[in-house]
Amino acid sequence: MTITDSARRRGRLARAFAVVVAAGAVLAGTQTTANADPVRTPSLDEIFTEYTLGTFQHGRFATPEEISEVIFPDDPWYDAPALTGDETTGQLLKSEKVDVMFAGFKPGDLDAHRVMYVTEDVDGDQTISTGIMLIPVDGRDNADRKIISYQMANDSVGGYCHPSNMWMGRDPMDGSSWSALGPLALMFDRGHAVVISDVGNGGDMAPHTVFAGTFGGQAQLDMIRAAMQVEEAGLNDQAPIGLFGIAGGGVGAARAAEMHSVYAPELDVRSAVLEGMVVDQKSFMNITNGSIGSGFGLANILGLEPSYPEMRIDDHLTPAGKVIADWYRTQCQTPAYFTLPFVPLNLLFEGGQAPADIPAFQRAFDDNRLGTKLESEQMAGTEVLITSCKADDSFMSLVAAQDSRDLAATYEGHGADVTYAGSDCSMEEMITNLYGWGTDLFGMQTIDWLDASLD
Repeated sequence: MTITDSARRRGRLARAFAVVVAAGAVLAGTQTTANADPVRTPSLDEIFTEYTLGTFQHGRFATPEEISEVIFPDDPWYDAPALTGDETTGQLLKSEKVDVMFAGFKPGDLDAHRVMYVTEDVDGDQTISTGIMLIPVDGRDNADRKIISYQMANDSVGGYCHPSNMWMGRDPMDGSSWSALGPLALMFDRGHAVVISDVGNGGDMAPHTVFAGTFGGQAQLDMIRAAMQVEEAGLNDQAPIGLFGIAGGGVGAARAAEMHSVYAPELDVRSAVLEGMVVDQKSFMNITNGSIGSGFGLANILGLEPSYPEMRIDDHLTPAGKVIADWYRTQCQTPAYFTLPFVPLNLLFEGGQAPADIPAFQRAFDDNRLGTKLESEQMAGTEVLITSCKADDSFMSLVAAQDSRDLAATYEGHGADVTYAGSDCSMEEMITNLYGWGTDLFGMQTIDWLDASLD
């Protein structure tokens, strides 16, 4: 096909823009690729494929009117019906086809549907969640696609800060969506349908319980069930399924990997990639307290409280701490949760208490420690790849490296086929190989493994 000068210009623009949005902070110039089995850092040309560039060439920038329609948090679609008690978990309540928009750009060759469905909370009571599915338009039959259930690094407690909001154009600066661009590009290029749960109603302005692992796992599995009921999407309910969870999303994804055989046995869940997730909430609170991630430590307990009301966090806060917590409860993670770097959280609590030690918080910490709810061979037949910082040697080391290794051993003891592949998160790696450091931080090195596990 003859390429016109205009098309070449669009292609150059797409490449320039894609380098910024799909790889995050990528060094220009020569890349050093870290090849290691079972994970492998993808090269730039594996990310910016014909399909990926086509999404830019066949897309367009949104009009000011289109941007203004979605940027403000007032969308009646998120109004939820009252449940009657006759619904089943995973039941689709409603769906609609929507346009994807990110940073003011509407990519081509990509279909999307947002859904509202029934799931269960940590106490087993029915509740409602929303989510979004993203399907590449590449000539394949949707019924033949494998499905990736992707839980992003979403740590937001506020409303309208969640995946279905982000991929329709809201909250355009949130770091979790930017970090997802590279992995999504690799998944789409392989033809996979991607479903993403909001872990709650994305339009609910009340604080979201995003860190409660059981709720997150159930919401993820029920999102898959609901996506298969969207007739217009045409997904196969017998499709091979892979779970992918990173950071905040990794907690729910890990619990989904643990429970799918008993909670959703009809789903063909074959594998899970778990990256940088909090294995032990109490350990995480101790590490983040006074670190660069102090704000995420505070957000963590605020994101547990809706599921564990006995925490009564406000009862333990100083007046200044309460002001900060009230603000955090309404905010998205970027930039809000970066506003307390190196601040000891004890300063926000009465009597200088460390939040990890407050008795009222212990049930929430204990209930969300990964690997503690398993029975016998409950994970038999599931492949799991665990990748996190392999050493506590950088500012990114907010999860104890040993916690992930211990989780791998626990999963193996319950029948899973586990691969542990620690990442080099060190300052030396960041300085000498920023491309590899950054792409591995986003989980892009795991996509080959995930793809092969679904064959």
